[in-house]
Amino acid sequence: MSIKRINPLSLYDGAATGMSQATVDNDAGLVFISGQVDWDTDFQTHNHDMKTQTANAAKHLITVLEEANSSVENILQLRVYVRGEVADHMEDIVPIIASTLGTSRPALTGIGVASLASPEILIEIEAVAKVAR
Repeated sequence: MSIKRINPLSLYDGAATGMSQATVDNDAGLVFISGQVDWDTDFQTHNHDMKTQTANAAKHLITVLEEANSSVENILQLRVYVRGEVADHMEDIVPIIASTLGTSRPALTGIGVASLASPEILIEIEAVAKVAR
């Protein structure tokens, strides 16, 4: 099995916690993307609203996809974790996710949770995608 770890320099370095931004299984041609949040390289968020955090998490997702030789069009599954009730945030989240995905229509799951990686984080987006061949 040939595995490659993806850690773009523009994102926070998860090595201290034992994680990579993504793992590529070259044999299967799949990339597994860790939950993307609105953190800078120092694990800080400076935005405290759902719209901005969603947009920034989506930008980070695109950064990881590109570094892994993939794209939004290759996303097979997307999971969106939201602090609280997902339904309470749909009007903020859906337009941003839809804009990010464009014509791509992956399997999508929205999950309401009690907490995420830090108290300031409101949304986390993870994905599984195919690697471009």
